Amino acid sequence: MEQKKAILTIDGKTIELPLIEGSEGERALDISKLRQETGLITFDPGYANTGSCKSEITFVDGENGILRYRGYPIEELAEHSSFIETAMLLIFGHLPSQTERAAFREMLSSQELLHEDLLHHFEGFPPYGQPMSILSAVINSFASYHPDLLDIQTEEEFRLAVAKIISKVRTISAFAYRKSLGRPFMYPDPNRSYCSNFLHMMFSVPYKEFEPTRAQIKALSLVLIVHADHEQNCSCSTVRMVGSSQANLFASIAAGICALWGRLHGGANAAVIEMLENISAGRMTVKDYLEKVKRREMRLMGFGHRVYKSFDPRAKILKKAAHKLLHDQDMTGDPLIEIAQELEAAALSDDFFIERKLYPNVDFYSGIILRTLGIPVNMFPVMFAIGRMPGWIAHWYEESRSGQKIHRPRQVYMGPPKRRYVPIEER
Repeated sequence: MEQKKAILTIDGKTIELPLIEGSEGERALDISKLRQETGLITFDPGYANTGSCKSEITFVDGENGILRYRGYPIEELAEHSSFIETAMLLIFGHLPSQTERAAFREMLSSQELLHEDLLHHFEGFPPYGQPMSILSAVINSFASYHPDLLDIQTEEEFRLAVAKIISKVRTISAFAYRKSLGRPFMYPDPNRSYCSNFLHMMFSVPYKEFEPTRAQIKALSLVLIVHADHEQNCSCSTVRMVGSSQANLFASIAAGICALWGRLHGGANAAVIEMLENISAGRMTVKDYLEKVKRREMRLMGFGHRVYKSFDPRAKILKKAAHKLLHDQDMTGDPLIEIAQELEAAALSDDFFIERKLYPNVDFYSGIILRTLGIPVNMFPVMFAIGRMPGWIAHWYEESRSGQKIHRPRQVYMGPPKRRYVPIEER
């Protein structure tokens, strides 16, 4: 079948631009030879209309509220899968068999400890050092502790590198939290599940281990699953861009962590809690706050989404989990949780927000869940990073095997034209 093309006429010259169609019907203009044939580039601030790659990992349809990992709807994965199984799906391309999953879980258990010399790395940070700073620095240091994995050549080497990152990121994150409190590190327990082990390292104390409830483990697992990948967002694109230079996996992931750190990306769920604190501290009612939002005097954090124009499918999943967790843990004494529940109900029944499709998004409910679990706000982006790790790894690997050139965006220069250098005595 003949490939469809678009015709572009510029300055009397006509060129053909091939049309590319994805497996879900999304179409794109191939402009890879535009500059070569016309001398022109496209201008697309924020790359909102630019496809930087072809990918087989995640499909997002924002208009219809669809999110699928490798073809599997996020709703089905949330109901039936675990975080580790979802991670294996994203990274290795298929749902694992029982044997494959058991073997990978064993690898995770064998890789959960950090090299003891890395503990000195934590001592180099101040008592209240930012956990995201510690996380990115320690992940990047893996290049020194595991030099055999800097140039991954085989499936076995890749699988080992994956196990190291997925397993150790929990340990690093929990240690960063303990460091900020001046508490002793709690080493991982190989007999626990992934999420139970993380909560153990976060909240256990010597001679008194923390035993999370089934509801707590399930809620945390869902938070990680729905954050596992989200196509070409800021941090994912950063990982792919850094990886396109043939930078190693550890350096690329560390760069992704730094990109995620931003308030408009991984810091969004923390902004939800800050909003609730502002409402509480200002002693204003939820109704008063929403009126200020309507007058553009305040921002409604955790509502609406740049991609999802109807609803965020991840929010539906976490909404159910959040309400169940709140019911199980009886958070009636937490004023912020009470404000959050009142805010949710008021906004969902207000025509102003309904007409603008400003529904609670994944950040709103993940913030509530993390607070209910006892995880402090400065750890929220870290939790996002733990969840997003499988997606970053999958995209780095796909990029490394694509044969694509190093990423090199263009610009439209708007500075002064050529001018003569003026000696300092003449200025």
